[in-house]
Amino acid sequence: MLDVVRALLAENDSEAVLEIVGKLVAENADMSLRLARIAARFKKSEKVGRAQLVLFLDALQRGEGEPEADEYEGDGPDELDEADAKLRIASGVDDKQDDDLGKLTTRPPRQPANRAKAPTHLRRVDNPLRVPAEQRACPVCGAARTCIGHDITEVIELVPAEVIVRCDLREKLGCDVCEAEVVRAPTGDKVVASGKIGLVLAATLLVEKYVDGLPLHRQRERLARLGLDIAVSTLADQIKWSTDLLRPVWRAMLAEVIAARVMHLDGTGLTVLDGNTPGNKKMGALWGYVGANADEVIAAYLYMSTGKATGQLPGELGPQDMLDLREGPTVADASGLFDASFAREKLIECGCNMHARRYFVKALDAGDKRAALPIAAYKKLYEIERDLRERGLDPDEVLTQRRERSKPVWDELVAWCTVHKKHETPSSKMGVALRYFTNHQVALGRFLEYGYVPMDNGLVERLHVRTAMTRKNYLFAGSDGGAERAAIAYSILGSCRLAGVDPLAYLSDVLPRLTRKIRLLDLPQLLPSRWAAARAAAQAAAT
Repeated sequence: MLDVVRALLAENDSEAVLEIVGKLVAENADMSLRLARIAARFKKSEKVGRAQLVLFLDALQRGEGEPEADEYEGDGPDELDEADAKLRIASGVDDKQDDDLGKLTTRPPRQPANRAKAPTHLRRVDNPLRVPAEQRACPVCGAARTCIGHDITEVIELVPAEVIVRCDLREKLGCDVCEAEVVRAPTGDKVVASGKIGLVLAATLLVEKYVDGLPLHRQRERLARLGLDIAVSTLADQIKWSTDLLRPVWRAMLAEVIAARVMHLDGTGLTVLDGNTPGNKKMGALWGYVGANADEVIAAYLYMSTGKATGQLPGELGPQDMLDLREGPTVADASGLFDASFAREKLIECGCNMHARRYFVKALDAGDKRAALPIAAYKKLYEIERDLRERGLDPDEVLTQRRERSKPVWDELVAWCTVHKKHETPSSKMGVALRYFTNHQVALGRFLEYGYVPMDNGLVERLHVRTAMTRKNYLFAGSDGGAERAAIAYSILGSCRLAGVDPLAYLSDVLPRLTRKIRLLDLPQLLPSRWAAARAAAQAAAT
């Protein structure tokens, strides 16, 4: 190519040179766009630093990354420039410009070496180390030296797990006087009365599959290394029976989520074996619901055999069926499955700004520097939310602060999107982002009307991360019934995660209770958050 250009320059054929350069520039731009799209697919985080945003905005101010002038109508450029300037000021992206840029060029101070001490709550086990026999005698007088103390070094070690056989010795009492009826102690706790697997082992199987992502065949290999060779089908039976025991608690969770002050919902897929479909597999759906109250957060999952809005099998509840039972603020993305439900006056739609921001990030990743402005505005809004959360304000104070600090930024963001939408091609990345924001701006701005409504649906989306990780490892559910039991497990363990409760400790305590008779009125007290509160109160009373 260079040889051709040199020959054309020697012949003073400038038009041909310009044509070649133009083709190269066009090919380079197309290649850069493709690379940006590929990089965006493998991007691990949507976070964009303040310094990066400033660089993008400065480039935009110089005219780089702007659409061609013939794409505007009338006095469009002046209107757009004014909207850009107002949103840049409202976002405050330039307020800490020097500090953030300094972080990119200045090496942070070196932290002093500081070896953390071993956690104090771990059990200490003495490991005596004796002076070798040849060094025990005094080198001066030859007398045996006596111990005058120890140098203590703490080393964190692991005691290997052990599979044991628990021998339940059931006491029998008889009467020596009249030889009347013999009475026996109750049987030990097991998932199934006639089974051979203890509750702690069954709880461990559940936690390791649905929290740690260990499929049952890997758990079988781990147990074999501990000396227990057991069939995978037996382990699967324990999962089935354990989740069946937990079903009443799961139903109590669903009722609490529906009645919560704020409800979140979002769906994710789950592959299920099905001999009646091509490939013997179908794509079901796991719908995650989170109920947020002032003092607790509860998670509940529901399985759907299809991705439709309503249940298709007997007993199934789709998202529309759940929303029909709900009143009050409900946070969800802008799926068409919810349109009929949110048409009801008593059900208040609250949008997810995480979704709205994500579309602008995709536009920025595709090379559109204009997206840096709405991203900067969202950065400002989330900084305000973090500050309010760290200060621990009540909902009324949060609402006052949002209206004073967040609303001016939000209003400029709305104005910017409204202006730019008129001049943007709907099919472009920026056009998609603008259309999503403007079409749903009322629901997206609902956090400015209620102090206890969050900006986004991150609470349930973060819960899906664990679901996606474990689902990837066990690949599929064996049936619709197995998928429903997975929903029960994810509900219990997800609620434990939100409440900061050790799932193994919770299941080891709750499963034995469920094997015995329990009143329906007592089921809500077995929810992980309330179980933890009751346990903490009992421990405080004992001390």
